Amino acid sequence: MKRGIKGRSRPVGAMRRFLTMSVAALAGGGLAMPATAQDFVRTIVDASVAEHVSVTVYRDPNRGNGAMNLDWLNGFALVSETRTVTLPPGESRIRFDGVAESMVAVSAIVTGLPEGTIEKNRNAEILSPAALVDGTLGNRVTITRTNPATGAQQSESAIVRTRADGGLVLQTAEGFEAVQCAGIPEKLTFDRVPDGLSANPVYTVDTRSAQGGTYTVRLTYLASGFDWSAHYVATFAKAGLARKRTLDLTAWLTVANANGQGFADAELLAVAGKLEITSDYRGMSQPPRGEPLRLTCYPLGSTSDGIPEGMLGAPPPPAPPPVMMSDEIIVTGARKMEAVSDQAMAPVMAVEEALGDLKLYRVPMTVNVAAKAQKQVAFLHLDAVEGQLVHRADCSPDRGVRAMLADVVMRSRNLEKYGLGRALPAGGVTVFEPSAYGPLLLSEDEVDDYAIGQELEIGISPTSQVKVSCALTPRENPHDFNLHDGKAHAMQATIANGSREEVEVEVRIGNPAQWELRYVSRKVAMQDGFQIIRLRVSAGKESKLTWSVRRQS
Repeated sequence: MKRGIKGRSRPVGAMRRFLTMSVAALAGGGLAMPATAQDFVRTIVDASVAEHVSVTVYRDPNRGNGAMNLDWLNGFALVSETRTVTLPPGESRIRFDGVAESMVAVSAIVTGLPEGTIEKNRNAEILSPAALVDGTLGNRVTITRTNPATGAQQSESAIVRTRADGGLVLQTAEGFEAVQCAGIPEKLTFDRVPDGLSANPVYTVDTRSAQGGTYTVRLTYLASGFDWSAHYVATFAKAGLARKRTLDLTAWLTVANANGQGFADAELLAVAGKLEITSDYRGMSQPPRGEPLRLTCYPLGSTSDGIPEGMLGAPPPPAPPPVMMSDEIIVTGARKMEAVSDQAMAPVMAVEEALGDLKLYRVPMTVNVAAKAQKQVAFLHLDAVEGQLVHRADCSPDRGVRAMLADVVMRSRNLEKYGLGRALPAGGVTVFEPSAYGPLLLSEDEVDDYAIGQELEIGISPTSQVKVSCALTPRENPHDFNLHDGKAHAMQATIANGSREEVEVEVRIGNPAQWELRYVSRKVAMQDGFQIIRLRVSAGKESKLTWSVRRQS
């Protein structure tokens, strides 16, 4: 099959102009050849396509709980491929075609070879117009010219006489000619792809085998340009502000691959937990280069006149824009995603496994980890998570005198008796509440990594029915109120419950490292490093708290 490269013509004259130079001048000068002496000693062997692929994705350790930046994925993956090679007796070079472009070559391990490896190489050049020309240096190609007036095409055989890093010169029956300097459309056609060039990134290893034979080998390496995140969809069993609540919790795992290579029928795994990473895998990877063909022409006039000043060193054309990450999300494990709140699940569900102090989620079927795309699978579905709603307000002295609506969180403990008891990776959470019109969006929040046994919270939107007012007691003169005078000041909080149900309220009254409390009207507890007072307020009722506070000396 013939392969062609067609470029845009540059009108610099109606006549073809030939360069007067000798064959000896073209052949001399020590032109660099793409092959080394070792290449002729070692037989080139192509490994088979990957027969089994495993992709284990690790999160960006510095991203936190926020969303992935699809234009800059800073996680990484451990890729393991099983392939078959047939080696001749003696030394050979095995080519692994189609590895990830962001492969960290120094991390690569090849097992299964009879006598191990001699040398490893990461091929830095892939099939491109420039590489195609360089690989055909000294060989025949076909040049086809189109008459712009008649549309007639004329083809003839030519020999490539220069490399692609400047002007491209061909030798034809009429002499030596600079391509695309004739002012008419021209196209080069190559009968074959030069040996050693591939449209995909290639990794090679040199090995030896005394007897030769067919072997199953495994290539394992790290690659950058991956990431994954978790997202939870929580739907309350019923609406209202009842203190004890039950919800349905579904979790989705989204894996993103920024590489130009996909992994078909791959075993997909994701590792949850924070790793201490000191290596810059993105910086250690060396994506292969696809060099453009840069064509340079002599100016109008005789070549004996020389090249005018300023014509040398013209900048190359701009590189093409990068391929962007696809916004499409491929969903595995759901019939469809007509709405985020759709809880209908298919049997496909990632399975949780222990990995030391980390957690591993394994998708129990092979999936396609597509290039420049995302893959989404379900990894958790719990239909009876129990917790209680807590209304919170902050009356710490440094927050000042103010009134506010109470924030609402659902608080539970990550134990089986509450319907949980699973390691929960950090991610976003979307909360829905049922209504006569179907599930309605209630809030969006982010959660941290939660180990089994930890107390967890899911943030809910503030409620307009529970109001808290933080103020000085009537006996305090507002004009004498000074938090820095070292005196104790009497404060109070008024909690009004306008709902039809009893609510639990938690009022924060200061950091113990900063504030000393006295004469508190109710028992003080600790929550998240702050002194708090908990109380229940009946439906339609109002309650008051009082305390005295002084700044710690």
